[in-house]
Amino acid sequence: MVEETIYFGRFISAPQPDELLIRTGAVLVNRNDGKGVIKKADWTVTSSSDAASKFGVEAPVVVAKDSGFFFPGFIDTHIHAPQHPNVGIFGKSTLLDWLTTYTFPLESSLGNVNSPMYKDAVSPPDPLARAKAVYNRVISRTLANGTTTASYYATIHVDATNLLADITFARGQRAYIGRVCMDRPEMCPDYYRDESTEQTIANTKASIAHCKSLDASGELVAHIVTPRFAPSCLPQTLTQLGELAKEEGLRIQTHISENLNEVKLVKELFPDQSSYADVYDHHGLLTPKTILAHAVHLSKEEMRLVKAKKSKISHCPNSNSALGSGLCPVRELLDEGIEVGLGTDVSGGYSASILDAVRNACIVSRHVGFLHDGDSRYNVGVAEGLWLATMGGAKVVGMEGRLGGFEEGMLWDVQEIALGEVESDGQGEDLEVDIFGWESWENRVAKWVWNGDDRNVRRVWVGGRLVHETR
Repeated sequence: MVEETIYFGRFISAPQPDELLIRTGAVLVNRNDGKGVIKKADWTVTSSSDAASKFGVEAPVVVAKDSGFFFPGFIDTHIHAPQHPNVGIFGKSTLLDWLTTYTFPLESSLGNVNSPMYKDAVSPPDPLARAKAVYNRVISRTLANGTTTASYYATIHVDATNLLADITFARGQRAYIGRVCMDRPEMCPDYYRDESTEQTIANTKASIAHCKSLDASGELVAHIVTPRFAPSCLPQTLTQLGELAKEEGLRIQTHISENLNEVKLVKELFPDQSSYADVYDHHGLLTPKTILAHAVHLSKEEMRLVKAKKSKISHCPNSNSALGSGLCPVRELLDEGIEVGLGTDVSGGYSASILDAVRNACIVSRHVGFLHDGDSRYNVGVAEGLWLATMGGAKVVGMEGRLGGFEEGMLWDVQEIALGEVESDGQGEDLEVDIFGWESWENRVAKWVWNGDDRNVRRVWVGGRLVHETR
């Protein structure tokens, strides 16, 4: 039986950095292959009652409210799933002490009964039970905020990492699952590291096999090779991870040049390489399938190397600001021809919302412009921020042409947005974004970007499957 659904209403997307495309019409989605692909789009359809006859099919019609619109699902190119309980907890820390004080203890607690977080426990804990609660919650949060695709860091633990894959697969979120690799003794706590390169590779292979057992196609869930960052791994481990990713044809994710002290540390640990980017290149980790998070302090030479290797950047403005890491020069990255998307970087970032990352990308860009004598060329506007969150993100995760828009052949990974209609007496729904009726649609979208949150997300689909609905 052919599974088809028609969606009618207003469709808004950002197909180019300087373009906000606003159309009204209908889209026919076919789920016969289980993927939920846009079979046909017709921008001449003017009513929901005419949609079925226009397409010549008998299918249910899903209608967006007149005050709302369909928008491509957000793509979070960098998020740490086990860190969700620590959202908003970073004190006055900078990156390296934040990892030691907050991050490693929490992550270890999801798979190790000897975690420092359990030192005062009266009864033996169940780390996997904690992991299940954390992972279900972070997936609920991201879906509720319109994130249809996420590139997740998990922990070093195979069982907990596989559990994250199980939950994302069951909940229907498109996800890349990374078992975190860290085995350099002098850089990793004894309670939270792999014992050797051999163990790192064996455990990574086990997680790869589990993801394949869930989804052999890798369409919905796939493993992503994840050295935490260069200082956390032995040199031979970095090399073997690069080789493994190449053999398996897998994506890679790691961190680069987030913090000045981190950059200095990398130079001390890898004196034979000319730069942080060169370290990854030397070990075979700069590939067209590589996602480099942050890139706040890349030199021009490093930018050109990243571009030459066709690696991608995840811009995480919330985290960079919260941890005081610096201001990422996004315009310079884009000018170099590097693909850039957005990441929440939970929990260095204080929110699981990519919409919040969009507005912070806009704000940070203005600070960068101020440091360049107020040059507005550096500014990221609403359309470009939304482009980074969708089309840009699709390029970063290797899904260009398949996610981020409403063109025929694209996957139906979509969120339905509702805006608050203010009545004549000033009353209205509590949807945070107040629409008085006289605003242009460009201005309504701008108000959503600057004021919106999960209350505006009515429904979310991944591959045509409804995965979240506001009750």
